[in-house]
Amino acid sequence: MSVVMHELLALLDLENLEVNLFRGGSHDYFGHNVFGGQVLGQALMAAGRTVENNLLAHSLHAYFLRPGNPKSPIVYSVERVRDGRSFTTRTVKAIQFGEIIFTMMASFATEEDGFDHQLPMPDVEGPEAYTSELDLRRMIAPYVPEKHRAMLEVERPIELRPIDPVNPFDVKPQEPVRGHWMKSQMTLPDDPFLHQCMLAFASDFALMGTAMLPHAAHFMQPEMQCASIDHAMWFHREARMDEWLYYHMDAPSASSAKGMNRGLIYTRDGRLVASTAQEGLQRRRAAKSRDSSAPIV
Repeated sequence: MSVVMHELLALLDLENLEVNLFRGGSHDYFGHNVFGGQVLGQALMAAGRTVENNLLAHSLHAYFLRPGNPKSPIVYSVERVRDGRSFTTRTVKAIQFGEIIFTMMASFATEEDGFDHQLPMPDVEGPEAYTSELDLRRMIAPYVPEKHRAMLEVERPIELRPIDPVNPFDVKPQEPVRGHWMKSQMTLPDDPFLHQCMLAFASDFALMGTAMLPHAAHFMQPEMQCASIDHAMWFHREARMDEWLYYHMDAPSASSAKGMNRGLIYTRDGRLVASTAQEGLQRRRAAKSRDSSAPIV
């Protein structure tokens, strides 16, 4: 078993503290703050643990309120808002040190027949044609300050293969459209809801940066302050995270230091399985001078 996948599965296997109350561990994926995808996946798992009849999620809407500490566990409090014939609704609050850092409403539904159509998958080559993000990160690691180097070289539980990777040291303006193939690092159990939670986890990779592409901005630039503000997701059809999925992203607008990003997730054979939307903070701060009393020029 992949060590990083074992860690992720452990993060999603929440501890049941009380009725409607769960606790999950944290992992340092990106440094100072908890990775938003981790909280999304754990919150969805907490909500699902209170839903009967093996219903699957069809949508979630979440807000990131405060940065989470990756060195401390997170408590998830679930409210059973409604149990209906067709739809079941839950709200989840993620709590650290007595403060709410994240809130989410998730809806679960029975499967039924109805109209069926989808936007076609963009015309891209298969994942074999692209280099893994890990290999790309390791290529630039020698040019990164040593204190940040280990973060670039570490393996992650989801393998990404970008279609058009961005060099953070040579960022040029480009259209706000990007995509990558993604897949878990190992075969997962045949649990459709676990795959949904894994997909929620993976849906946060690279999405927010799409709105920075036209502005030659990157989260690794020291003057950039970036953070997820909210995240929405709709599950259209079942999918497996241990099979290649294509994540197509675009950003229709950026204004007032916020960028709006959208995503469509397809199976390799072109089925649209999920859609995402996320607004992120993308604030360019004035560079700090070595002499704090000197004017910024």
